[in-house]
Amino acid sequence: MKKRKLGAAGPEVSAIGLGCMGLSGGYGRTTQEESLRVVHRALDLGITVFDTADFYAGGENEQLLGRALAGRRDQAVIITRGGVRARTPGGPPAVLDGRPAYLRQACEDSLRRLNVSHIDVYCLGRVDPAIPVEESVGALGDLLAEGKIGHIALSEVSSETLRRAAGVQPIVAVESEYSLWERHVEDDILSTAKELGTSLLAHSPLGKGFLTGALRAPEDLGERDHRRNHPRLQGENFRANRRMADEAEAVAAELGVSQARLALAWLLARDDSVVPIPGSTRVVQVEDNAPAAELLLPTDRMQALEVIFRRERVAGSRHPAHRGRIGADRNG
Repeated sequence: MKKRKLGAAGPEVSAIGLGCMGLSGGYGRTTQEESLRVVHRALDLGITVFDTADFYAGGENEQLLGRALAGRRDQAVIITRGGVRARTPGGPPAVLDGRPAYLRQACEDSLRRLNVSHIDVYCLGRVDPAIPVEESVGALGDLLAEGKIGHIALSEVSSETLRRAAGVQPIVAVESEYSLWERHVEDDILSTAKELGTSLLAHSPLGKGFLTGALRAPEDLGERDHRRNHPRLQGENFRANRRMADEAEAVAAELGVSQARLALAWLLARDDSVVPIPGSTRVVQVEDNAPAAELLLPTDRMQALEVIFRRERVAGSRHPAHRGRIGADRNG
């Protein structure tokens, strides 16, 4: 597996990571046994980045990852997020909480669930508009000084917020959605991150599975699959976006690769500061994704994909309507 540097001062990591949310059922039914196999196979393939959050399945995702990494902790760079909590025990993550006291408790709880002595990268899951980002990041700096975390990251922030945070502590990564059909980070976040020595952790690099070609109709999503709530995967939006995926499928066929591998290789070629973290719930998906790190796409095929997925063709918002409560930072 090829390596990339996570930020100017961060660790060397695999060029492709693993997003762990789906291992706890976010994309429908799965089993703990298969989820453990996914993590172990990822390690075997040289994947070192494992991205989780304390609000995934109410903390169960962190516990599962901790069990999976038992005995192999030194092979992994663990990234987890805090700063988003449920209104009631067991409820959905709906409240932004960037108070220093809360972030300290959240970090302590994550350490316990993961069963580790330190977290390699601790990410502020969302910026709390009621708390200056400098105050939240300053609290994470205290955890850094105490050795409880190794580096600090932010999730879904504006360029202005990133600059403010970086004025307090070095930020090794910004986590944001980035893929063939979602390129908002190219407006200014990616360039600002590079200027500050910050990498971009690209979540949903396969369009929540849509860019793999596996979803042919909205009905392919199970009753418990949270993707049913996403506008791009509903009704006419789905069918319009499906036409783009069909065109990309033809490009993949020309090159003799899977659509997933094609989408990841395109993303890796955009900038060497980008580390995609595709979610996988089955071993076969990890095995298909990993070789994308070695795939070099011809320039004309790169350009063809950009034309296929030009912004005006993408139908639907990237966030469900209810995500306004915990959506991306817009105002810095």
